[in-house]
Amino acid sequence: MQKGKVIVVDDEQNILRTIELSLSSYGYLPEVFSDPVKAIERIKSVYFDLAFVDLKMTPMNGIEVLEQLKKISPETTVVLMTAHGSIETAVEAIKKGAYDYISKPFTHKEFLHIIDRVYEHHKMSKKIIGLEYEVDEMLEEQTLITMNKNMHEILKTAKNVSGSDIPVLIEGESGTGKELLARYIHLNSSRKDNPLITINCSAIPENLFESELFGHVRGAFTNAIKDRIGRLELADTGTIFLDEVAEIPKPMQVKLLRFLQNMEFERVGESITHKIDIRIVSATNRNIEEDIQSGSLRDDFYYRIAGVRLKLPPLRERKDDIPLLIEHFIKKYSNGRELTIENDVNKYLIEYDWPGNIREFENVIKRLLVFAKENLIRVDFLPLEIIEFKQRQSTASPQRIEELEKLHISEVLKISPTTKEAAKILGISETTLWRKRKLYGL
Repeated sequence: MQKGKVIVVDDEQNILRTIELSLSSYGYLPEVFSDPVKAIERIKSVYFDLAFVDLKMTPMNGIEVLEQLKKISPETTVVLMTAHGSIETAVEAIKKGAYDYISKPFTHKEFLHIIDRVYEHHKMSKKIIGLEYEVDEMLEEQTLITMNKNMHEILKTAKNVSGSDIPVLIEGESGTGKELLARYIHLNSSRKDNPLITINCSAIPENLFESELFGHVRGAFTNAIKDRIGRLELADTGTIFLDEVAEIPKPMQVKLLRFLQNMEFERVGESITHKIDIRIVSATNRNIEEDIQSGSLRDDFYYRIAGVRLKLPPLRERKDDIPLLIEHFIKKYSNGRELTIENDVNKYLIEYDWPGNIREFENVIKRLLVFAKENLIRVDFLPLEIIEFKQRQSTASPQRIEELEKLHISEVLKISPTTKEAAKILGISETTLWRKRKLYGL
């Protein structure tokens, strides 16, 4: 099993040969350069995990190489080597991004001890890089907001399976909180301090799937001008979340299945096997049974990702959560404003069916806050589809939709200083508003 790629820059050929042999014998992939300018050019096209750079060289010294290297590849861990060590130089090197500073000469045994320590640090740094791929709100949203009995059962099951590495498949309509539940599982697991990497499988072109997941090396395909680490490798020791997993093309399902069997893979264009340790959580808004029957989802791949299935209910089946969600999102987006809500607003929100689920609900609350200029949230600020839905459900009101729309537009025009503002409140364009005013004689 090969370890990382290492570039060594030193103008002494015997040092280069010694380090190259040591690295190769210990499973690393070394490239050595006596010319620092050529080394910098190589770094522009190939990703190196580690770099060992001599301090005293021409036409660039080690500090200059360090500065250039960190600009080109900030993720590379750099160690400076010198036979002319001083505390001042060591401090300067570390300030400019070097991880450590070692003095020559060193024995083979000493070097192997150093390389192990540096590589362990580098792998920890990769975890931090992986964490940067997480969504911004991960730390804020550590649980789902609910008082619903069925949701509590789902969360109880999710917490129970969090302690193991069994793969979890989360099902539910769009906007029900599948990604949030995946984070909940991750944050309750032993991997919580390691990366959670999200992959939206429906957003990746089929020809880029393998590269996106496994990474590639320079020249593997057109425009592959530099080595690239894949998302799976970034998730090493953490959790990978495969959102919309049923959208993965069948050929890619085969390759992922092979990976899931032993957690080993090769980057595109490379024959070196890499081994990682990750936990798989997947999600889909499709009917899994229908996908298996139609052949779009391989049954063997399904069995690998669905050790436990959790199905999130749509918001229309957990309407007891709506008052709690109103309070939660108003607190989140109101910036501390004291707001009053008309009684009918809650009724409209509770009775609506919410086809877009929590995502749609959150956007409606944001909209209400935008238009609550006098710190009063009124029914008039609700989108037309919610107003119309409420009136259609009401047996006490036989009015036609057109009459309800006319009344709603009329009320909004009364409270709006301009046509543009009224159109914003109604959620339609000014042109559409003009046409409706002409139609209704407003």
